[in-house]
Amino acid sequence: MRNKLINLLLCIAMVASMLVGCNSAKSESSEETKSKSNVKAEKVEKNKVFVTPEWVQSVIDGNQPESENYVILEASWGTYKDSPDYTKGHLPGALHVDIASVESEPYWNLSEPEVVEKGMLDLGITKDKTVILYGSDVSGTARVAYAYLWAGVENVKILNGGLTAWEKAGYETETKIEEATVAKDFGTTVPAHPEYWMSIEDVVDKLENDSNFRLVSIRSEAEFKGETSGYNYIDRAGEPKGAVWGRGGSDPYNMEDYTNEDGTYITAEQMEELWKDLDFSKENELSFYCGTGWRATIPWLIAYEAGWEGMTLYDGGWYQWQMNEDLPVQVGDPNSDDVVYTTVGKLSKDKAAK
Repeated sequence: MRNKLINLLLCIAMVASMLVGCNSAKSESSEETKSKSNVKAEKVEKNKVFVTPEWVQSVIDGNQPESENYVILEASWGTYKDSPDYTKGHLPGALHVDIASVESEPYWNLSEPEVVEKGMLDLGITKDKTVILYGSDVSGTARVAYAYLWAGVENVKILNGGLTAWEKAGYETETKIEEATVAKDFGTTVPAHPEYWMSIEDVVDKLENDSNFRLVSIRSEAEFKGETSGYNYIDRAGEPKGAVWGRGGSDPYNMEDYTNEDGTYITAEQMEELWKDLDFSKENELSFYCGTGWRATIPWLIAYEAGWEGMTLYDGGWYQWQMNEDLPVQVGDPNSDDVVYTTVGKLSKDKAAK
């Protein structure tokens, strides 16, 4: 009886030991997997804007030149608490950036250089820090990327496909609220690239005096034809006289013409195909605009990545244009007999989006 009891106790001890060992091994294996991510991806050039989840993870894992000095930003309007994604799960180490940190009223143009610079410094951004952006709004994310390139950040990337692509690739997210280390010196005068931006005064002059210039509307067809302003806070609809349509999606919040079904941005080759039957080409001097400057940054970034020179953003868009009652306007398709040419002051004020 005594021997049976001893044997039973020994068996129990062995089983317990095995269970502890298995749990310990499982825990160590989990930690080992988490800490030994070692993704490698091909290097990309500085002007390469749209990057893959694999490339971003390889930066995090220390396998890119950019790994030495980078920041990941989740871009959305408001604080991190207002973000649709940040507190639910963000890329490892990612900070939140408020899109409002790069633009301001009355026209929602880019803010004064010192304001944009302070916003960058508060996030620890200097001209030689690689900035990797992503966000749920493809236009808002592009807006921040454009602003940073205009300001002088030398290496700006966008995670192509955003958080959806990241999670689909099987990479981890975290919910920790990250805090930035403030930088003291941006490293150059802001803006380092004023040539990327075009004022309303220059647009007026170019439309009147430069036959190679094209002001390209990145708006829905209904907006371009003056059927709606596209915005509930803009009463008048139409386009600057002389503008050409560059497509843009079904409304201000959808950019399906410039994005693929999986949420990635189209390539320069796809963009040329999109434009093939329109009234301009990359051989023209192009300035892109939309309602308030978000959507138009997407084709600008695609052109920038492709190395097309001389492209600008008319930042004020239709919003600023329709604030001046004397400026010339077209309502309707300028390639048809139905187009009407008038001035802002003569437009009806019943075209706000419902």
